Amino acid sequence: MKLFNILNDKGRDIVALDPRMDLQEAARILDSKRIGAAVAVNASGKLVGMLSERDIVRLIAEKGADALQLTVADVMTRNVITASPDTSIEDGLERMTDRRIRHLPVMEGDKLVGIVSIGDLVKQKISVAEAEAEAMKQYIVAG
Repeated sequence: MKLFNILNDKGRDIVALDPRMDLQEAARILDSKRIGAAVAVNASGKLVGMLSERDIVRLIAEKGADALQLTVADVMTRNVITASPDTSIEDGLERMTDRRIRHLPVMEGDKLVGIVSIGDLVKQKISVAEAEAEAMKQYIVAG
């Protein structure tokens, strides 16, 4: 199974942050959308970074509440790890585990087409395992 299958199931909605936005507004958006991370895109829609709740919490722990006045651009990860729609779920999980990330933007060339979370990938792996177990159970019962 590929990442495009997950995007087709869950949708391709993308929450994007303006890199000039302050962290307090970014935190409000993450909270209101109930998500743990969002991409930062420039005025032309190009992916320029990624910001997570962890990034914000770590900065507040280090600098205090004044950190919320910094911009997304000041804090975001700039070298974003991405995948293509044709990336397998296994390769996506491996990439996320190796890099210790929980969200993976999916790109078709230079175009951002969706974001998958580690939860999305694990959920799909569990669904496949459950379906295989059920098929094996039916095979055994029928045999």
